[in-house]
Parts: sequence; structure tokens; C-alpha cells
Amino acid sequence: MHRRSLLRVAAATTAAALIAAPTLAAPAAADDEGEEWVAAQLDGMTLEEKVGQLFVVQVYGADAHTVTDAQRTSNQAAYGVDTPADVVEKYHLGGVIYFAWSGNVANPRQVAQLSNGLQQTATEDGGPPLIISTDQETGIVARMPAPATQFPGAQALAAAGSTNAAREAAKITARELRAVGINQNFAPVADVNVNAENPVIGVRSFSSDPAMASEYVAAQVAGYQNGQGVAAAAKHFPGHGDTSTDSHYGVPEIDHTRAEWEAIDAPPFEAAVEAGIDVIMTAHIVVDSLDPTGVPATLSEPIITGLLRGELGYDGVVITDALNMEGVRQGFGPDRVPVLALRAGVDQLLVPKDGDMDVMYQAVLTAVRDGELSEDRLDESVERILELKWKRGITGDEQVDLDRVDRTVGVRAHQAAAQRITDPTVTALRNTGADGAALLPVAPTSSVNVVTTNTAAGNDLAAALTAQGATATTQAVGTRPSDAAIAAAVQAAPAHDLTVVVTSNAWDTMTTDPQGRQRRLVAELAATGHPVVAVAVRNTYDVAYLPESAGFLAAYSSTTVSMRSVAKVLTGAISPAGRLPVVVPAADGSVLYPIGHGLTW
Repeated sequence: MHRRSLLRVAAATTAAALIAAPTLAAPAAADDEGEEWVAAQLDGMTLEEKVGQLFVVQVYGADAHTVTDAQRTSNQAAYGVDTPADVVEKYHLGGVIYFAWSGNVANPRQVAQLSNGLQQTATEDGGPPLIISTDQETGIVARMPAPATQFPGAQALAAAGSTNAAREAAKITARELRAVGINQNFAPVADVNVNAENPVIGVRSFSSDPAMASEYVAAQVAGYQNGQGVAAAAKHFPGHGDTSTDSHYGVPEIDHTRAEWEAIDAPPFEAAVEAGIDVIMTAHIVVDSLDPTGVPATLSEPIITGLLRGELGYDGVVITDALNMEGVRQGFGPDRVPVLALRAGVDQLLVPKDGDMDVMYQAVLTAVRDGELSEDRLDESVERILELKWKRGITGDEQVDLDRVDRTVGVRAHQAAAQRITDPTVTALRNTGADGAALLPVAPTSSVNVVTTNTAAGNDLAAALTAQGATATTQAVGTRPSDAAIAAAVQAAPAHDLTVVVTSNAWDTMTTDPQGRQRRLVAELAATGHPVVAVAVRNTYDVAYLPESAGFLAAYSSTTVSMRSVAKVLTGAISPAGRLPVVVPAADGSVLYPIGHGLTW
């Protein structure tokens, strides 16, 4: 059986009882004061301002009004204006999104100043404040840099087995985001990763078990939203977990039957709706069993209006995944994508490709003026967006207190909580060398060579080992180690008590490591007879392709806190406590390790 098929069957079997879950009720209406605010805002808007409320775009620069020459050039190329504030003003934007690559997130205080400047621009003529968003899933997708508190991500949290800890991680993340003016987080990931060859979800998913994923999605929705003022966004509906295509670069086709979708993909989104999720993000995927026309879910009325709004009873904000992705662009021009998305039932339009914003904005205006979209339909989406702003307190003076940033973001209590939450996530799958003896733990004073495909993670691990009392060296080899790098690691092995190889998607010989050089590195080290342990900082599936005589730890994350936890396990400061939240298939498709597997000592 193909590895993907095996995982799909396991997930469907586990969740069969969820197929008949009842339709969920729509969220309660806003209170009278909120309804009055929303109505007043809507009544005071021009058509151009209403259309602007639909868009959530990236802006280039670390300051609302002052940018570098390169950032000015980027804003000009994308929008025909100079600064982030100019972009907000030109399009009457309803939202912006922060990225590292667009120069928005140098440090927490700077982010807060940027947020203040953009909010001042949005509200200076009486308009509503902005929804300011980012992707702070934590783990491998995190936009806020240190000293913002880092957590190890969804799959690691599920491995630790505590929904309370997952809720706490989300609560701390939300508190820090709101302190810098970010009021919407595109998390949690509600995809059920039943495809071991998934190139884009993987450890971003809590589990390959729909029931487990549902529990953690609900926990994090509560953590982000309850009392923190941050809207959560479950993604990517109707479920991006069973694909070997990355929707950034192609159009994934999901071949689940309707019954399989109900059993595997739907439960975490149902749980999110039941938990009161503010926003659901669409996926640029084709699911023939849900819409046989072959259009991506983002543009599908049967999926967005019929399934999500109708059958699941969801009446909150629906946002597209980024509109600069090939999954929604192939076969559709920028003049049609936003109109078709709105016709499908979407409310917010996220991240047009640079240069497309003018076309998309004008296309929506033209569609309303020509009657393809009624103004009543436009008002439905704007009203939902305004209701979200009211619900999250994004209604008046959105200036954050700069003096409070340093007293909230990355504070000692948050960092301590992150380490406490991360320590139980490390999952041991193998711990026996070629001679049958246990490889771990090693003495805290051991000599360890960290051979790493991820330089930052390797340096963090070496530093953490040194803090435990070890003598640690680092050899960075990249995700495709050269012959010389492999030979150097093998030559160094006898001089160390332990060689630790940090792997990063060694399973992926399509994109990450086409020649399987990470696998060869571990195999040649294991063949020396000297102790070697692999530590996976991405997907656990690496273990299926590495020799049994090498130990194996799953960290699920390359964050500093994860590497500290790994160092503690290596040296015996803590015992491994993680349990697999996913099925790990062998190379031949059989089950190598089931959900719940994990060694300890």
C-alpha cells in the first residue's frame, strides 16, 4: 500500500465516528452597540472604501512613512506609491500583513511603531482601524524575531500530549502579537497531515489523526482569542493535508471521496467553528468530490458557500490564502481571481502578487458597478470584516504603548513557559547502536560533534550542549552534504563520544535532497561503529530512511528552545517524553511507527 494511502486509511478509521457530527450553529450576532458601530461605518463608506476593506496586502518597509531606497522601489513596483502609509491611503485598506521578507519585522519595538503609523493613517479621516496580520504559527512558520517568545510548532505541541500547554503557547503568542499592534494571526493549521510526502504542511499539522488534530485546533483557538484581542484563522479549508504538491508552485488535487473528507479533513474545521473561530482561510486546492468543476476551493461556491457556510454553519470571516500563489493563479487572470473568490463567498483577499493590486482592486469595483457582484453582496463581506473588528476591539485608538512592548514581548516568564512547554516534546524513536547497547544518554561532559544541515539549529544545539557541560563542536554541511563534508564527519567520529546529525527532510529526495546525501551521511557515520544519533528538525519521516544502528530523536522544530530540549535529552538532564502524533510509514508503505510511539529512559 502506498504510504499516503496507508495514512489516509488509518486516519479515516480513527475518525469514522465523526462523519455524522451535527451541523454547527452560526456565531451569535454582535451586541446592539456593535451593530450600531458596524452600521455607521458601513453607511459612511464610499464604494471605493468598501472595496478597500476587502484587501489584506503586504507593504514594504519597517516604518510607515520612512523607507529605504529598495523598499521604496518595491512599493512603487507593487502599488505605484512610496511608503506603507501611502499604500494604506491609496486603497483604503482594511488590512495589512507583516513578513520578514518585506522588511516589516526587525524587532518588537519597531513593529509596534510601524503598527502605530499605519493605524494612524487608516483612521485619520474617520475610517476604521486596520486588521494587522501575520503568520505566527510558531515552529517553522514564525515571522516575529527574537526576543519574541518562540514555541516549537503544532506537531511538537501535540507530541507533548497537553492541550493545556498548546492553549498556553497560543495565549502567550497572542499577548505578544497584540503588544506590537498585530491583531490577527493566521493560525492554527487545521490540516490533517495524512500524506508523508506533503511538501508544505508536515510538522505545521498537529497530527495525522483527525480527532487529535481537532482537540489541538480548538485549544489554540481558545488561546489566541479568549481575552487576548487577536483573531485566529484556521487554515487551509477544506484541508491541505493529503497532497504531494505545494500550492505555492502548482495546483494540488485532493482525491478524497466525500466520506473520506468528512472523516479526515472536516473534523478540525468543525472543531474550530464550534470553538468560535474568527476567520477561516481557504486552500488553493482542487477537490473533485466537493466541487467537480475543477476550480480551486478558494474560487468554489459549492465549497465556500455550500459547504463551509451552509453545511458547517460558519458565518464568520473567510479569507483567501495568498493570491500570489500559483495554486490560484494557474488558469485565472488577476482580474478574475478576486471577483470569483467573492462570488464563491470569500470576504478578505490576501496578498495580491506585486503589480496585481491595481488590476484586482479595479476588477472588484467594475464587477460591482456592472452588476456581476451586487452591492448587497459586497456589503455582506464588509459587514463581516467590520464585525470582526468590533469583536476584537479594533474600533478606535489603536496606538499601542511603546513603553509596554519590552515589558510584554519575550519577558522571562514567557521564555520560561516556552522551555517548560517544549521539554516534553522531544520524541525518541531509536536508541540502540550496532552493538545493541543504548546510545543515550551520554555523560554531560561528553565530547559531541554536531553535524548539521541547519546551521542555526546546529549552533543552538552546540551551545545548549556546552551549557550542559559537554565539549561541543559544529560542522555545517547543508541539506545536500558534499563528499568532502561526509568524509570530514566520518573522519572526526572516532575523536568524539557522540556524533549528532541534525537532519532536515532527509525523506525528500524530490526537492530537498535529490541524491539522498543526508541519508548517506548518517549511514556512513553509523558504519564507523562509533555512536551516532540523528535529530530531525523537520518531519519525523526521516527515520524510515536512516540505519537502525543510528539513534533517532524527533524535535519537529529548529527553534532555540527545541535545541535546548534536545541537549537535555542527549545528556540525561531530562528523559524523552514525546509521543508520535503522526503515523510514520516505512519506505515500503507499511507502518514503521504508530501514533503514540516513543521511547524513554
